[in-house]
Formats: sequence, structure tokens, C-alpha cells
Amino acid sequence: MAKRIAAAKAVEDISGALPYLIRLPAGRAWVDYDQEADVLYISLKRPQKATDTEVLEDKGILLRYKGKELVGITVLDASKRAKGPRKTRHPLALRGHKGSLRS
Repeated sequence: MAKRIAAAKAVEDISGALPYLIRLPAGRAWVDYDQEADVLYISLKRPQKATDTEVLEDKGILLRYKGKELVGITVLDASKRAKGPRKTRHPLALRGHKGSLRS
């Protein structure tokens, strides 16, 4: 029963994120969250090999570029910036302090 509830919640969370995920500028993205540092990394290219960084200080976001191409986004203090209800670690999250999601 607990498995079904956790799976239903994961599907609900992913469904809520879909409008944002499909608008990413790349056809593929890797998302890593470091819970200990509270930093969310979104890579649009692997390896990134970024050559420049634009800092959006008021938003706590780093835009990573390779030439003129956006290759990554880093969100500092991610849990504090997340819209919606604050949660503890999701029951289906990957073990350890880093997780990966491939789309």
C-alpha cells in the first residue's frame, strides 16, 4: 500500500513538472540535486565544458554557457526557491545526497 501511495505521489509530482520540462532548450537534460549543499544542477549537454557563467544574483541562479550555447543551469539554495509546498526528501528519491533524472 505504501508503495502505491509513493508511486502515485511521484507520478503527480512529475506530471506537475511536465509543462516546464518539455520547454527545456535541449531535447535531453540531466538533473542532479545535492541535498547536503542544497544545489540543483541541470545539464543540457554532457559533458558541459562551460566556458562562461552568467550570475543571476537575485535569483541564486548560475547560467553556464559554452560559447553562446546554454549548457547548464545551477540553482543555489534550491529548496528555499522551490515553488509549492516544501517537502522532505521524496520516498522514491535515489539513495545518497545526489540523484539523477534523465529525460
